[in-house]
Amino acid sequence: MAGVDRSALTGSTGPSRGSAGREAVTAVWRIESARIVGALARYTGDFGVAEDLAQEALAEALVSWPREGVPNNPGAWLLTVGKRRAVDAFRRRSALDDRYAALAHDLGEGTVDDAGWDPDQIDDDVLALIFTACHPVLAPEARVALTLRVVGGLTSDEIAKAFLVPTATVQARITRAKKALGAAGVPFEVPPADERRARLGSVLTVLYVIFTEGSSASSGASWIRFDLAGEAQRLARVLARLVPDESEVHGLLALLELTAARFPARTGPDGRPVLLEDQDRRRWDRSAIQRGRAALAQAARGRGLGAYGLQASIAECHAVADSVAGTNWARIVVLYEALGTLAPSPVVDLNRAVAVSMAEGPAAALPIVDSLVDALPHSHLIPSVRGELLTRLGRTAEARAEFERAIPLCANTQEQTVLRAKLDKLG
Repeated sequence: MAGVDRSALTGSTGPSRGSAGREAVTAVWRIESARIVGALARYTGDFGVAEDLAQEALAEALVSWPREGVPNNPGAWLLTVGKRRAVDAFRRRSALDDRYAALAHDLGEGTVDDAGWDPDQIDDDVLALIFTACHPVLAPEARVALTLRVVGGLTSDEIAKAFLVPTATVQARITRAKKALGAAGVPFEVPPADERRARLGSVLTVLYVIFTEGSSASSGASWIRFDLAGEAQRLARVLARLVPDESEVHGLLALLELTAARFPARTGPDGRPVLLEDQDRRRWDRSAIQRGRAALAQAARGRGLGAYGLQASIAECHAVADSVAGTNWARIVVLYEALGTLAPSPVVDLNRAVAVSMAEGPAAALPIVDSLVDALPHSHLIPSVRGELLTRLGRTAEARAEFERAIPLCANTQEQTVLRAKLDKLG
């Protein structure tokens, strides 16, 4: 399996072998968990049961691999253990029905079910898993938690840490989500073509929310949560391979790649945010920019750019510019106007106001921001932007008042640092 040095893992003994075995479990699980859960869901016909079986297989691997070494086909080993646990469960219930017979026949005694297991292949089981985890019957926060757990392979602790909630809360969300899917009789399948497009919106929203929280953390001490943003990118790449004809999937992937390309320059050595005008653009990830532009070109070949494609186009304007002054702000304004028509939102209008301030000056943008005060009454974004515009207009006292109002409304400590620095500059 790619990324696992099996010669080093199986040839060692003692504490180093145990440590290597545990590291291998983590690596394999992150790569293969979606396919394992998907395959078990197809075999058992029950999404919730499949996720529980996969977790039991993971627990067994954590005990077995450090002691006995990593198996030749780690993904197949986990799947086989999961299927054996399913057979045991059927036996305990004395339900020797067709499912048990089929599982027992396929599994056999003492064999590893690795026939046809290709680590580089992404099949319909994963696609069905994504659509099931993001089913509209679930609450948005449950979709996010379930997607990160069963598709992304993150633990409950990792998800809780990412969203700054107790682990018990995440576990409860996942449990309720699985029960809700079972109660609603949601089948484990790729939706029919006529339903897929409508359901795809829920999938894309979940990935967008995960990335957004990773790229600009709403609270906590970190400005960027790289692991969370990276997981959203990985899942978007998987989805683009699974449904290559859906232009908005490529639009979302383009947005994520082009935005993440700026990550290396968005924070300093101390973790503090570096604003766009102060960033060293030589540190931007050029390979990510190339991937993002390629995905955007793919999105444009479809029925026209959707909301994610338009946002990706805005990100591309930044990616190809050599400086803030050299950015095509007029084009960004037009793109935000189109986005506001397609997906109206106060945040979109606020971003458009920022672009207008760069293209036409702060005086032209201030009325737009003032019109949004009632739409975002408890957000720090409005006073932050107003403070910036008023500073550029020379209205220092008013700008100070806006920054002083924004700071307590902001829950991210690193962003608070930026606002305080702007306040201090005003003397």
